[in-house]
Amino acid sequence: MHTVDTKREGSDPKDCYLFLLCRPRKKAIMPFGNTHNNFKMNFSSEEEYPDLSQHNNHMAKALNKEIYAKLRDKQTPSGYTLDDLIQTGVDNPGHPFIMTVGCVAGDEESYEVFKDLLDPIISDRHGGYKATDKHKTDLNFENLKGGDDLDPNYVLSSRVRTGRSIKGYTLPPHNSRGERRAVEKLSVEALASLEGEFKGTYYPLKSMTDQEQEQLIADHFLFDKPVSPLLLAAGMARDWPDGRGIWHNDNKTFLVWVNEEDHLRVISMQLGGNMREVFRRFCVGLQKIEEIFKKHNHGFMWNEHLGYVLTCPSNLGTGLRGGVHVKLPKLSTHAKFEEILTRLRLQKRGTGGVDTASVGGTFDISNADRLGSSEVDQVQLVIDGVKLMVEMEKKLEKGEAIESLIPAQK
Repeated sequence: MHTVDTKREGSDPKDCYLFLLCRPRKKAIMPFGNTHNNFKMNFSSEEEYPDLSQHNNHMAKALNKEIYAKLRDKQTPSGYTLDDLIQTGVDNPGHPFIMTVGCVAGDEESYEVFKDLLDPIISDRHGGYKATDKHKTDLNFENLKGGDDLDPNYVLSSRVRTGRSIKGYTLPPHNSRGERRAVEKLSVEALASLEGEFKGTYYPLKSMTDQEQEQLIADHFLFDKPVSPLLLAAGMARDWPDGRGIWHNDNKTFLVWVNEEDHLRVISMQLGGNMREVFRRFCVGLQKIEEIFKKHNHGFMWNEHLGYVLTCPSNLGTGLRGGVHVKLPKLSTHAKFEEILTRLRLQKRGTGGVDTASVGGTFDISNADRLGSSEVDQVQLVIDGVKLMVEMEKKLEKGEAIESLIPAQK
């Protein structure tokens, strides 16, 4: 700690006292000055209220002038404000037929300080999940039934991924350069200590060689600078690629992205249909990583209401997406394909990711739920649902009807 010599010739103890009061304090960790938020109070809530008349997102649906007036002068301990929270949803009205979330958290406390807005958004996005509900976490892979027998003639690859936020740090939309680098440093130290099947290598984006980049692209591992207006408006691309990187184990079956949309994105994957093995590796690897972080006094953000706390409210709970690339050329053209997916609580994407089309009737099928049911429950839905859809596909190949196989709503 710096000290001031009040006995120095010409010094005035009163001036030194004022100096000590006015200088920056180490305890203050907000990466952005909040003078801008105080200045907004010169204008009425009505004058500052955003025009959401053309918007279609969960934030615009939940926010009204009363909530805005109540929350607009509040900030989290790190200085995150209501306008920071909603900016991505203000800047991106959305699509008439695609409901986006429209907000991102800047830190763990966002979900409490701005709960009057976030609770209805969470309820709307997660099927009526109430402010009093409690989330169930289950990372015991032995509780999974089956999953090692998905037909590899139809199921081409299997993957389970989630996000994790490290306690004590603000989230990617809000953190400073130094804080982001601190998250990277802690993450690299933790990952470097993994052994056995999890022993691996870290590749920082900013110092990656062309050869390393080409290899990671070939392995479908590389994440690039965000181009989505949703992510850009949320502040995800600041200082890119500083403090970001990719780690994977030697077998290339366990992967961690550092400082993308969340502090950590953890992915377990392999070719074929052995979803049970993928989930086992996912659970064991996650638990090993968290144990190491706890030794550094930085566990993962979690509470009994929201489960694992992540940047986007859509990923609260498990943050888990368990998916398989599966060939369903006949079922995907069936009139009831969408209804079957809905009843199984599954969703489809193209094999290139969200908003991409299928190739040759091959889809990425995954769980639709994140909050309110456990990791085991969600992966079980994928296993059972995909087995049933493959059975339907085989029947359609033989020219047989599938109506008797269509399940009730799960």
